[in-house]
Amino acid sequence: MRLVIVTGLSGSGKSVALRTLEDLGYYSIDNLPVFLLKELALGLTGASDATYELTAVGIDARNTEQDLGRLPGLIALTRAQGIECRVLFLEADTDTLIKRFSETRRKHPLTRADRPLAEAIAMERRLLEPIQGGAEVTIDTTRTNVHELRDLVRERIAGNTSPKAAILLQSFGFKNGVPHDVDFLFDVRCLPNPHWRPDLRPLTGRDAAVVDFLEANAEVGQMRADLIAFFERWVPRFETDGRSYLTVAFGCTGGQHRSVYMAEAMRRHFESGGHSVMVRHRDLP
Repeated sequence: MRLVIVTGLSGSGKSVALRTLEDLGYYSIDNLPVFLLKELALGLTGASDATYELTAVGIDARNTEQDLGRLPGLIALTRAQGIECRVLFLEADTDTLIKRFSETRRKHPLTRADRPLAEAIAMERRLLEPIQGGAEVTIDTTRTNVHELRDLVRERIAGNTSPKAAILLQSFGFKNGVPHDVDFLFDVRCLPNPHWRPDLRPLTGRDAAVVDFLEANAEVGQMRADLIAFFERWVPRFETDGRSYLTVAFGCTGGQHRSVYMAEAMRRHFESGGHSVMVRHRDLP
């Protein structure tokens, strides 16, 4: 019996996550009152119908503050009944959430006449902070579109049948901010920058001319070899520890050349080792 609790900030993608789990065979319940979680766990334990073997529930700030405070204890009680229970927490930065509510014209559950949207979001963060701290999986959707979020939920919740960890490789530009939900972050700005070559400036790290330019430099090959050696030594340790996924980010100035090249190079390495690999170039159009 497996139960996934989907929670997080309003506007961060909880509905998308629940629908994705439903597509994966989970029986999904949105906006479950916290006080019913105990009864749900008891029902799941005694259920003989395979329909409920995989169940996902959405729990968020539409519950009372008192009930949200009880949630960590109820999760522990659920696990004590022999149910495999995981918490998926979704978040995004405040500016992004405000923009999403503006675009959809939906009302935040905590807004009132005397509480504007920004204050409602801050209040929700405070209410959910204890739950976020105990979540097994946290996904920051600030720069994640619907399709990318679905892929992340599939990988991090459904996992894969291979004992090898699924790998998400991400390139990004430091000038656009550092990604938060990563396990390893590597700065490759010390490598030669194709941006200063006018003929390479409009290209990306996936183009052959940029690849040739970078690989002609011995330092690029040395960093690539050092990274591969690091991953070969330590990724198996994480797999032995039960990690089913790892997120690795590579950053350069603009997220167009060096970080993209290194993410693609690491894709080839991990795929050759039998890993399931996703690549996301955050700052490419």
